[in-house]
Amino acid sequence: MSTVAPPTADCRLPTAESIESGRLLFAGPIAFELGVADMAQLPVGDVPEVAFAGRSNVGKSSLINALTGRLKLARASTEPGRTRELNFFRMGDRLRLVDLPGYGYAKAGRADIERWTKLTRDYLRGRPSLKRVILLIDSRHGLKPHDSDVMDGLDKAAVNYQIVLTKADKVKPTEIEALIAATAKQIAKRPAAHPEIVATSAETGAGIDLLRAEIAALA
Repeated sequence: MSTVAPPTADCRLPTAESIESGRLLFAGPIAFELGVADMAQLPVGDVPEVAFAGRSNVGKSSLINALTGRLKLARASTEPGRTRELNFFRMGDRLRLVDLPGYGYAKAGRADIERWTKLTRDYLRGRPSLKRVILLIDSRHGLKPHDSDVMDGLDKAAVNYQIVLTKADKVKPTEIEALIAATAKQIAKRPAAHPEIVATSAETGAGIDLLRAEIAALA
């Protein structure tokens, strides 16, 4: 995977030290810990947690697999709404990654959708060990109303979140640059938004080293 950073909101390049910290973190032990369908099942918050959120089929599982270098750690599917629990992945004694159910379209009944939406909302609002939400946005579409609703909730709950663009290989570099600039403008006044936006591709590895470095800084 390339260590050349893609464009970011402030064009800040990662340092060699931060890139290496990210590489070492994700080269360490990583394993599926448990799937949580009820708040009472949450593991003890003994390490920092970084959660991945986004619309159904935005590429959460694929990005987690690319970050960890494990092809099947998180279950990727072409069927929107496949993830229906909070899936926790333990990285030794350093960190947990949390794959949240996608929001928006899903092939499920209303009761099921309401259940896992409430579960996700309760987790995001009340988890002291949660250090950041990685909010994934499809590079081909940009921010949508559902994404703005989620950001409103995170701002209100004072939960730090960072915009990460997925599927950057599907659009032209100039379009990525324009999308980053437009997105940065949209989040500029949001109190809980992390200012740096990272463009990634699970297919080519673009931006993976930079995102690893960002996450390692929270471990």
